[in-house]
Amino acid sequence: MEQSSTSKIKLPNKELVGVKKEKDLSKQDSNKLPQPTGWRMLVLPFKMKEKTKGGLYMAETTLERQQVASQTGLVLRMGPDCYRDKDRYPDGPWCKEGDWVMFARYAGSRIKIEGGEIRLLNDDEVLATVKNPEDILHEY
Repeated sequence: MEQSSTSKIKLPNKELVGVKKEKDLSKQDSNKLPQPTGWRMLVLPFKMKEKTKGGLYMAETTLERQQVASQTGLVLRMGPDCYRDKDRYPDGPWCKEGDWVMFARYAGSRIKIEGGEIRLLNDDEVLATVKNPEDILHEY
Protein backbone atom coordinates (compact mmCIF):
# COMPACT_ATOMS: atom_id res chain seq x y z
CA MET A 1 0.00 0.00 0.00
CA GLU A 2 1.57 3.26 -1.12
CA GLN A 3 1.04 6.56 0.63
CA SER A 4 1.25 9.85 -1.17
CA SER A 5 3.90 12.32 -0.02
CA THR A 6 1.18 14.75 1.02
CA SER A 7 -0.45 12.44 3.57
CA LYS A 8 0.65 12.83 7.18
CA ILE A 9 1.58 10.04 9.52
CA LYS A 10 -0.53 10.05 12.67
CA LEU A 11 1.44 9.22 15.81
CA PRO A 12 -0.15 7.43 18.76
CA ASN A 13 -1.27 9.40 21.82
CA LYS A 14 1.75 9.58 24.16
CA GLU A 15 -0.07 10.87 27.25
CA LEU A 16 0.08 8.69 30.34
CA VAL A 17 -3.18 7.70 31.96
CA GLY A 18 -3.56 9.06 35.50
CA VAL A 19 -0.66 11.53 35.21
CA LYS A 20 -1.57 15.19 35.34
CA LYS A 21 0.05 17.49 32.82
CA GLU A 22 2.44 20.05 34.31
CA LYS A 23 1.09 23.55 34.23
CA ASP A 24 3.12 26.72 33.89
CA LEU A 25 3.02 27.93 37.48
CA SER A 26 5.59 30.70 37.11
CA LYS A 27 2.98 33.49 37.30
CA GLN A 28 1.14 31.87 40.23
CA ASP A 29 4.40 31.27 42.10
CA SER A 30 5.61 34.82 41.56
CA ASN A 31 2.41 36.12 43.16
CA LYS A 32 3.36 34.25 46.35
CA LEU A 33 6.63 36.16 46.72
CA PRO A 34 6.66 39.21 48.98
CA GLN A 35 6.71 42.68 47.41
CA PRO A 36 9.71 44.61 48.80
CA THR A 37 8.97 47.98 50.36
CA GLY A 38 11.08 51.12 50.47
CA TRP A 39 14.67 50.72 49.30
CA ARG A 40 14.74 46.91 49.56
CA MET A 41 15.03 44.37 46.76
CA LEU A 42 14.08 40.70 46.51
CA VAL A 43 16.99 38.49 45.39
CA LEU A 44 17.03 34.78 44.56
CA PRO A 45 20.46 33.37 45.56
CA PHE A 46 22.29 31.38 42.88
CA LYS A 47 21.98 27.60 43.23
CA MET A 48 24.63 25.32 41.73
CA LYS A 49 23.74 22.65 39.23
CA GLU A 50 22.90 19.27 40.70
CA LYS A 51 25.47 17.53 38.49
CA THR A 52 29.13 18.58 38.41
CA LYS A 53 31.25 18.79 35.26
CA GLY A 54 32.83 15.49 36.30
CA GLY A 55 29.43 13.78 36.38
CA LEU A 56 28.96 13.63 40.17
CA TYR A 57 25.58 14.40 41.68
CA MET A 58 25.58 16.78 44.64
CA ALA A 59 23.55 15.95 47.74
CA GLU A 60 20.51 18.16 48.38
CA THR A 61 21.96 19.31 51.71
CA THR A 62 25.13 20.42 49.94
CA LEU A 63 23.11 22.42 47.42
CA GLU A 64 21.08 24.05 50.21
CA ARG A 65 24.22 24.98 52.18
CA GLN A 66 25.75 26.47 49.05
CA GLN A 67 22.63 28.53 48.35
CA VAL A 68 22.60 29.92 51.91
CA ALA A 69 26.26 30.99 51.60
CA SER A 70 25.92 32.19 48.01
CA GLN A 71 27.23 35.66 47.21
CA THR A 72 25.41 36.07 43.90
CA GLY A 73 21.73 36.25 43.13
CA LEU A 74 19.07 37.24 40.62
CA VAL A 75 17.12 40.45 41.32
CA LEU A 76 13.45 39.42 41.25
CA ARG A 77 11.73 42.58 42.48
CA MET A 78 12.68 46.05 43.61
CA GLY A 79 10.94 48.30 46.11
CA PRO A 80 9.54 51.65 44.98
CA ASP A 81 12.39 53.65 46.54
CA CYS A 82 15.35 51.58 45.29
CA TYR A 83 18.10 53.89 43.99
CA ARG A 84 15.83 56.97 44.14
CA ASP A 85 18.17 58.91 46.45
CA LYS A 86 19.98 61.24 44.01
CA ASP A 87 22.61 62.16 46.63
CA ARG A 88 23.71 58.53 47.09
CA TYR A 89 23.17 57.40 43.50
CA PRO A 90 23.86 60.40 41.23
CA ASP A 91 24.60 58.12 38.25
CA GLY A 92 21.33 56.18 38.64
CA PRO A 93 20.62 52.58 39.71
CA TRP A 94 23.40 50.03 40.07
CA CYS A 95 21.14 47.19 38.88
CA LYS A 96 17.62 46.40 37.68
CA GLU A 97 15.18 43.49 37.86
CA GLY A 98 16.61 40.47 36.03
CA ASP A 99 20.27 41.34 36.75
CA TRP A 100 22.69 39.00 38.52
CA VAL A 101 24.28 40.80 41.46
CA MET A 102 26.95 40.12 44.08
CA PHE A 103 26.44 40.84 47.78
CA ALA A 104 28.13 40.05 51.08
CA ARG A 105 27.96 36.40 52.12
CA TYR A 106 25.31 36.76 54.83
CA ALA A 107 23.74 40.06 53.72
CA GLY A 108 20.02 40.70 53.90
CA SER A 109 17.13 38.92 55.53
CA ARG A 110 16.70 35.27 54.59
CA ILE A 111 13.18 34.04 53.77
CA LYS A 112 12.48 30.33 53.29
CA ILE A 113 10.37 29.37 50.29
CA GLU A 114 9.54 26.09 48.62
CA GLY A 115 12.73 24.93 46.90
CA GLY A 116 15.19 27.11 48.81
CA GLU A 117 15.27 30.68 50.02
CA ILE A 118 15.15 34.27 48.88
CA ARG A 119 16.75 37.35 50.41
CA LEU A 120 15.62 40.89 51.04
CA LEU A 121 18.58 43.20 50.52
CA ASN A 122 18.92 46.95 50.89
CA ASP A 123 19.82 48.72 47.66
CA ASP A 124 23.24 49.69 49.06
CA GLU A 125 24.16 46.05 49.82
CA VAL A 126 24.75 45.29 46.13
CA LEU A 127 28.51 45.07 45.59
CA ALA A 128 28.66 44.37 41.85
CA THR A 129 26.75 43.03 38.86
CA VAL A 130 27.82 39.90 36.99
CA LYS A 131 26.86 38.59 33.57
CA ASN A 132 27.03 34.89 34.46
CA PRO A 133 26.95 33.62 38.07
CA GLU A 134 28.64 30.39 37.02
CA ASP A 135 31.82 32.38 36.33
CA ILE A 136 32.16 33.06 40.07
CA LEU A 137 33.74 30.38 42.28
CA HIS A 138 31.09 29.40 44.84
CA GLU A 139 32.63 28.15 48.08
CA TYR A 140 30.83 27.66 51.38
